[in-house]
Amino acid sequence: MTIIGVAGGTGSGKTTVVKKIVESLPPHFVSVVPLDSYYNDESQATPEERKSINVDHPDAFDWKLLIEHVQALRAGRPIEMPVYSYSEFSRLPQTEHVEPRPVVIVEGIMVLLNKKLRDMMDLKIFVDTDSDERFIRNLQRDVIERGRTVEMVIDRYLRMKKPMHEQFIEPTKKYADLIIPQGGENNIGICILRKYIEGIAVNE
Repeated sequence: MTIIGVAGGTGSGKTTVVKKIVESLPPHFVSVVPLDSYYNDESQATPEERKSINVDHPDAFDWKLLIEHVQALRAGRPIEMPVYSYSEFSRLPQTEHVEPRPVVIVEGIMVLLNKKLRDMMDLKIFVDTDSDERFIRNLQRDVIERGRTVEMVIDRYLRMKKPMHEQFIEPTKKYADLIIPQGGENNIGICILRKYIEGIAVNE
């Protein structure tokens, strides 16, 4: 099994990169484990308390469970992955069944931050996109998909996302084996990554 980490700022195009890779490979060859699924379970908190949580800080994630799940997949055991709702700011009761496959992609803003998780990776990717472009993507996504106002998105970006990116996400670029600028629009970078994974498929 090969474990690949794909990190980068919010709105950098990580999910698009991963989606294009998965679509280009044989069916049932890749399992994707998003860091976003591993936000701490705050279901006991009030709605107002949940909204005040800084979801862009490392402490917002259940690293212990994520690491246990990646270890289980590497050992050939399926997992029941949590499901997180951005509209509820909480983990949902249901889970998602994930099977171990030849390639496991762990994707999320801070997947290169945790050393224990990072050390399990065979390949580390950082998707690097201009901060203005990332902000615009965040604005569009949060307003359209998550029901937030423009004012809410701007306030959260200035108070949380921007400083957390500079403190915790950007520095992890130094751990990357491959940096992909422009995210999902970088077809050459995606092609290089896809060819690497296809090489793994040949050797499986």
